Amino acid sequence: MTAATVTGTTFGSLLRDWRQRRRLTQLDLGLQAAVSARHLSFLETGRSRPSRDMVLLLAEELDVPLRGRNELMVAAGFAPAYTQHALDDTELTDVQRSLQRILTGHEPYPAVLVDGQWNMLGANRAVALLTDLVDPALLTPPVNVLRVSLHPRGLAPHVLDLPEYAAHLVSRLRRQAERAASTGLRALLTELTGYCRDAGLDPAAHPRDRIVLPLRLRHPDQELTMFSTVAVLGAPLDVTLDEIAIESFFPADDATSDYLRRRFG
Repeated sequence: MTAATVTGTTFGSLLRDWRQRRRLTQLDLGLQAAVSARHLSFLETGRSRPSRDMVLLLAEELDVPLRGRNELMVAAGFAPAYTQHALDDTELTDVQRSLQRILTGHEPYPAVLVDGQWNMLGANRAVALLTDLVDPALLTPPVNVLRVSLHPRGLAPHVLDLPEYAAHLVSRLRRQAERAASTGLRALLTELTGYCRDAGLDPAAHPRDRIVLPLRLRHPDQELTMFSTVAVLGAPLDVTLDEIAIESFFPADDATSDYLRRRFG
């Protein structure tokens, strides 16, 4: 990352943006970080220049993602605090192998590895259960799993509880976009909301009283019901690793479990 990443954006404006995203006043943040509200005001208006330690302290108190922390550091005139590698870089070889083991070990159930934009970085064999239902044009890399889920030529026509499921995905993405450092998530949110409205769906609908919202698919072979979990790495110190996640699907009934075991076991 270079200073060009945040050209035209001051440290003060970035700090104000993150503080407002967290719905904190200057007094609130000052109490959390043991910094006077007056000093925070000076930092936001550019009357004071932060030290490197102050940037890191405020980023920690605001729970800023690593990408955003680097942007704050560069805007304040310092070198980025965290590395950023591509997943296929030599430095991440061991991590990549471990992630692939997790994906493979989850078979015969589907699992995908995604980046911070929900682009698919890897998948196991069982993901064919989902991709087989999708227009091949949507599977040209980079494949965005949320776009594929709600696109009219994606999974959407095959989802039995589409109004609830679509509202769930939009709500999850909205929360993530609020907390993330990437503007790309906001563009994706606008796109998914548009798919919902074009289909006559309410993207703000609330799910029925359930313990877990399942994904119910109208598959050519039989109806399949699954639920998913999302796992992230613990204590990542690289921007790329901070943003990746594994979404793992599990059968929600015996019929789905039996089908997946027969097909991918």
